[in-house]
Amino acid sequence: MEIRYAGPGDLELISEYDEDVSEEVFSNAIAMKRIILLFIDGEFEGWLRFNLFWDNIPFMNLLYLSEEQRRKGYGRKMVEFWEREMADQGYNFVLTSTQSDEEGQFFYRKLGYTDRGALVLPDEPLEIIFYKKLSENNG
Repeated sequence: MEIRYAGPGDLELISEYDEDVSEEVFSNAIAMKRIILLFIDGEFEGWLRFNLFWDNIPFMNLLYLSEEQRRKGYGRKMVEFWEREMADQGYNFVLTSTQSDEEGQFFYRKLGYTDRGALVLPDEPLEIIFYKKLSENNG
């Protein structure tokens, strides 16, 4: 298993799988080290994409694993990698969200994330906002 930041050579690979975002956005995210990739036995199996909410709070936008690799602990390993990276960069807490009709909410709660609010968009299920403290210093 290899977990690493995406590099410029990964742009085509990521664009092939994540069609919701333009190549320009991916290119910028790669340059800013905001995409993390998972490889198992040399095969691409998933990715984590994040940004900064309010320009100063790490917010995980997407965690995706191939169907074959789900429920094997790889998602947890990717999130833990991201959390360590964020803590090492001096962030005290992180955020993410998931729709109320998705199983992801149970996954994040198992990892120690707590519900901190919600967002309601027209014609969409409730979006639950999750928070996790990374540091004892504050946050």
